[in-house]
Amino acid sequence: MGRQFTYLQTPNQLHVNGEQKIVLVRTVVAVDCPCAPSDKVGINSVQRAYEEILPMRAMKMSWVPYVPLEDRLSRIEGLKTKIFTLHCSQRRSALKHLKTEQVKKFDYCMPYYMPLISPEEDQDTTVDIIYPLERSIVCPFDWEMDNYEEFTDDLVKAEELPEDEREKFKEFVKEKVRERKRELKQAKEARKEAIDNMDPEKKKAFENIKFYKFYPVNALDAPDLSIQKADYINRYYMKAHKQS
Repeated sequence: MGRQFTYLQTPNQLHVNGEQKIVLVRTVVAVDCPCAPSDKVGINSVQRAYEEILPMRAMKMSWVPYVPLEDRLSRIEGLKTKIFTLHCSQRRSALKHLKTEQVKKFDYCMPYYMPLISPEEDQDTTVDIIYPLERSIVCPFDWEMDNYEEFTDDLVKAEELPEDEREKFKEFVKEKVRERKRELKQAKEARKEAIDNMDPEKKKAFENIKFYKFYPVNALDAPDLSIQKADYINRYYMKAHKQS
């Protein structure tokens, strides 16, 4: 395999005809690597209770050879290419027959990649809290910066948390912190084991892997994207080596 491409669509707040609007901006992410970065996808979001790492085939996804437009009407068996794109064979019309939970997985699905160097989030001490009430409390908690008592007191004073839920809430947060610490420890151990058992050629390829992120070019009838570009890709690929 050679270069791989995937497509992202992220919401951005842009000036459109003098108004602030949320616009879905499509970007292309290119992975320069002699082998596929992974045959797995990660499914995660703030709304989900846990992260899933699944084989691409479970989501009907795979890396497929890119066929230039001029070659699409001819035989492609003998076509030699070093470019592969991420493809999903799940038909949109079939989604309505799936359970809502399964359909949501496609919304939160991202190409998975395990870097040789621990990602920045391994050092992240923040856990997302979603405490179920009539009006759920949704907030981040940093176990190094925040104090359990003070954090809870502030929510009670702000009348976001009922007084009789104080102890339940503290224990809920503590359990979420314990879960996150276990996840980080397990991920660190799994990464070390995977790297130790990795094929030397694949390890060398990963040492030299490069990520590129491409934005749409500016057009006269389109919002100006020049100040909205960012090198962040996703929680697995992290940041692009170069974006344009």
